[in-house]
Amino acid sequence: MPDFRAFCTPTTAEPTEIALSPDESHHLVAVNRAHVGDTVVAFDGRGTEWICELASDRKNTAVLKVRFRQKAKPLPYAITLGQALPKGPSMDAIVRKATEIGAARIVPLESERTQVHFDGDRSDRKTEKWQTAALEAAKQCGNPFLPEVLPVQKAAAFMESARDYDLKLIASLQPGAKSLKAVLAAFQAAQQRSPRKVLWLVGPEGDFTPAELSLAKSCGFEPITLGPLVLRCETAAVYALSVLSYELQNTPA
Repeated sequence: MPDFRAFCTPTTAEPTEIALSPDESHHLVAVNRAHVGDTVVAFDGRGTEWICELASDRKNTAVLKVRFRQKAKPLPYAITLGQALPKGPSMDAIVRKATEIGAARIVPLESERTQVHFDGDRSDRKTEKWQTAALEAAKQCGNPFLPEVLPVQKAAAFMESARDYDLKLIASLQPGAKSLKAVLAAFQAAQQRSPRKVLWLVGPEGDFTPAELSLAKSCGFEPITLGPLVLRCETAAVYALSVLSYELQNTPA
């Protein structure tokens, strides 16, 4: 049986005990049914893990006794997913899968064809829900790095403001879209290294509009094909992140 995992924010880098929040305590003790003496891996979402023993299994204030601390090595690249909001609960699944694949940042986008719109408090609640989904996925898959989930942004404004990336990609159904392998090979030939910070935009049902694709190109995005078939947006997001992660892992730095 794998060790239990719990998210924590210790006040010191070398704690001897870690008191979990009420939510994390409840999840660990009431949901996962951890007992005193069980091994628990506490993590801060920034790569630090504390290997602990459950010392108190109170459902609202569980306490962990720290055995030792370890630091996970970060990936040599950081992928940001800019995802146009899909219909229904699909964004929750996209956030979970992006976390499992190792995305560093997830940006929900309102595009011209987005059919769901969030304003004010509803947008804040949705962002909190997606952050919770990312945390649950990180605990489930053992990812010590918690991706940043940003508030919903307008797609056009995000495209125009997207800077500090080595490479910017946009999934495209349009003729002339290139293969990911070709674009990565061209980058490496020009820069003599692999990209370290990559942004990939994935559209909603019906894809980005021609105007949005034109804007993306003018902002330096490379249109990338995901193959000859039209994919659902949640499938496209997982596919895009998976092939990009695979290529970056297997390309010399």
